Amino acid sequence: MELAELVKACQRQDARAQAVFYDRYKSKLLGVCLRYAKTVAEAEDIFQEGILRIFAKINDIQNPQAIDNWVKTIMVRHAIDYYNQVTRKEMLSTSHEDVRLDWENNDYTVLFSKLDVSLLLEAINELPDGYRIVINMHFIDGYKHAEIAEMLGIKEVTSRSQLLKGRNLLIKKLEQKGIKQHEIF
Repeated sequence: MELAELVKACQRQDARAQAVFYDRYKSKLLGVCLRYAKTVAEAEDIFQEGILRIFAKINDIQNPQAIDNWVKTIMVRHAIDYYNQVTRKEMLSTSHEDVRLDWENNDYTVLFSKLDVSLLLEAINELPDGYRIVINMHFIDGYKHAEIAEMLGIKEVTSRSQLLKGRNLLIKKLEQKGIKQHEIF
């Protein structure tokens, strides 16, 4: 079944098409959820609720060829909504003022290209929620600080601060795992 046919069948609420759609996107979207969740169980909950949201809104899709980006956007926004409702209360109180490293704007791309992805994601997942969420949104999903601020209900300067502190703490965590800054750059 072609992608356009699959989307149209899902819009008609065809159960078989929905099962194919679910299988097509499960691993990709669960991966997105894992980046925003604290645990695998939490990621699975976010995914299940998110996939229901996708099916509830699938009639909104006008161009079936754009479905890949659309489902990812829906899932990221759902993960952020979940975070705002469930996890955010624990967030911004964590302080790591002692961590002071300065990166140039694009140094993270060098870091990401030289590290094992699983090691990097493991280190990101060890970050406090506020830092982890902003790093995922900015570095991995490509959101700008204004978008992050709007989605999280914070000020843009808070997004920038969380990103700076988070990436500095990320370097410290990577160093604790035996990766030194001179090996990264």
